[in-house]
Amino acid sequence: MLPFLTLALTGALALTGCDELGDLPGSSPSPAGPAAAGSALQAAEALTVKGRAPKTGYERSAFGSAWADTDKNGCGTRDDILAAQLDAVSRDADGCKVLKGVLDPDPYTGTRIQFRRGASKVDIDHLVALSDAWQKGAQKWSDGKRRAFANDPLNLVAADSSTNRRKGDGDTATWLPPNKAYRCTYVAGQVAVKKKYELWVTRAEREAMTEVLAECPDQKLPTGGNPTEAPAR
Repeated sequence: MLPFLTLALTGALALTGCDELGDLPGSSPSPAGPAAAGSALQAAEALTVKGRAPKTGYERSAFGSAWADTDKNGCGTRDDILAAQLDAVSRDADGCKVLKGVLDPDPYTGTRIQFRRGASKVDIDHLVALSDAWQKGAQKWSDGKRRAFANDPLNLVAADSSTNRRKGDGDTATWLPPNKAYRCTYVAGQVAVKKKYELWVTRAEREAMTEVLAECPDQKLPTGGNPTEAPAR
């Protein structure tokens, strides 16, 4: 009778529509025991797991014009992030445009990069790529929420342009920064963004997140950034 019971249980799991019950939040606890309260690991374990939705209909314009001034400070988001994350910053006479600065260290490579406007080797990366977000919940958002997401400082980091472009729209399961010393911070940032905006993750993605964060179980979950709904344009 045991083989029959095994087959019956397997069939019952298949009928649930879940991947071995993996579509439930919090179903992959850390093997080392409960994660610390307020840690990125605890938040990662609680993210909802689903399959990736189709990329159909995704366009950059769905998230509003690039680097919109959603915080209404008079400067575009890109210049805000450059000014906040670079050293030795020089601005144009308009008080907004960052003309030069130094990224030291670049979080993705650990190297020192000179920034010069017009010949930049520095990108502003979305920790959670826009197209990744689109496939994990953002296609159902309001226009204001998508604009907020694309310009939220919590989701933005100045980084080496060539390394960022190799990342593409990869998630934690498919890409991590070559600078291993930054990986805990990087993954914690992705977890924070997905939690804040209620995006789901794939099973492989959450497993990758918890694997990285298990090496730094006390890593705090970042907080802050802008509201999740941008003001009207």
